[in-house]
Amino acid sequence: MDHCPSDRRPYALVTDDDALVRMTALDILEDAGFRTFEAENAEDALVVLREHHASIVVLFTDVNMPGPMDGFGLARETARDWPHVSILVASGRHKPGPGEMPEGAHFVGKPFSAEVVYDRLKQMLPDGQKPDPLKG
Repeated sequence: MDHCPSDRRPYALVTDDDALVRMTALDILEDAGFRTFEAENAEDALVVLREHHASIVVLFTDVNMPGPMDGFGLARETARDWPHVSILVASGRHKPGPGEMPEGAHFVGKPFSAEVVYDRLKQMLPDGQKPDPLKG
């Protein structure tokens, strides 16, 4: 892939405190055509979002993370402050209850496969935000 300044691929932000899961998610999103940012917890993710929200189109977050805010809280804050960002929440332990996820957010169970993630991204992203591998 060409990583020059003219690279027009959108960004995804992956937030997970488990480095192995985070790397897997980063690989899946990069294969789907995204450039990526990563964060270990919700607070770090919010720092990235505040700085780069204009170029981020997907937040992929785990639910259970250290710190005062979990992935559901991060998803709600992201939806409120940056409504253009599509949100994909993942967890192996918690299914979202009523009101835990913002409207329009999607959920995937862990362990997740690339196929499941691609399918969710195709469903949730407007055509103008889909990188080429997700089109068609």
